Amino acid sequence: MITPFDPATLTGPAQKIFTGPPKMREMGARGVALGVTPPDLILLLVAFSQCEETALRETAEKTLSNLPPQVLNGAIAAKLTVLAIHHLAVRYHAKTEVLSTLLAMPEIDIDTICDVAKVCGEETSELLATNEERLLANPRIIELLYLNKHTRMSTADRLIELAVRNQVEVNLPAWKEAAAAIQNELIIDSGGEPTPDDLIFAQNISIAESLRSHGDIEDVVAVSDDPNAEEQLKEKYVPLYREIAAMTTSQKIRFATIGSPEAIMILVNDASPLVSMAAAKSPQVNEAVVEQVAKRRNISGDVLTAFGQRPELLRRLSTKRDLMKNPKTPPSLAMKLISHFQPHELERMAQDRNVSGSVRQLLKNYLERKKR
Repeated sequence: MITPFDPATLTGPAQKIFTGPPKMREMGARGVALGVTPPDLILLLVAFSQCEETALRETAEKTLSNLPPQVLNGAIAAKLTVLAIHHLAVRYHAKTEVLSTLLAMPEIDIDTICDVAKVCGEETSELLATNEERLLANPRIIELLYLNKHTRMSTADRLIELAVRNQVEVNLPAWKEAAAAIQNELIIDSGGEPTPDDLIFAQNISIAESLRSHGDIEDVVAVSDDPNAEEQLKEKYVPLYREIAAMTTSQKIRFATIGSPEAIMILVNDASPLVSMAAAKSPQVNEAVVEQVAKRRNISGDVLTAFGQRPELLRRLSTKRDLMKNPKTPPSLAMKLISHFQPHELERMAQDRNVSGSVRQLLKNYLERKKR
């Protein structure tokens, strides 16, 4: 963890500016600091960026993010502290020539690299993905690059394959599924350039984002009240469905992990159990998604079980009710939900032919025990 900077550790000239009169402090926050070397100037600006005075803090932040080339180059050419490296790396990760120099510094903290991996663009993610020794020693970097939408799909595949080959487990929601899928796929060496699949994956992310609902989330299929009616994909989601259908299993799993709710609602019904389970485990799944999917009659019981293992997704009583009435809901999940209903509602469910026979029997047994 990167600790806050202690202004008391500033060098003499920098300390004089930091504790000086208001005008001198203002000039220091603007980067005008006579007698202060570039590495010390970085720390002086960090100190101002963490001070209590709003104007100075905002000025220093702006200065840190827009350093003149001579100051930035002078800083990275010198020996920097852990904190100086961190503040430069998180602000200049898009400048690969700067970041590559910072990454080569032995003082760089792993938390700095992780913070960059969360937000960096494609070029920087490629740079971070080259140091296999560091990746294997710190799987958190693999995790963050995989979850970063700017990381190429081919690079994400190589990262997963690297971890699997070296028996390193990565803390991803769908790690088990991603690890299983990668062993059956050919890993292509892109030679440093995006592959056609990379471009298609990025395009599909964009398509899914364009379909994202900014209000109430709607299901991508039209669910009928008639239990015998076939569920139909809504017309506006057909293009996204076709693009997803052409993806490999590994691509679908990552798409399920980082995609939009609409993409996830398509992927939970994928024919591959690896993909459907990855979608069910996705960190992008929320209560609104589960509420829609719980109404489907062709959903996998394993997907519903995966939802049930995340209590924060089942807080809505309407969702619990739909799950109880869903013929695909396993008895083990129904048992967890029973206590949320009044006896009279459980009795109605126990007589409802749309509820699975095993759940109806479970309800009858539960109600009989309650009467004793």
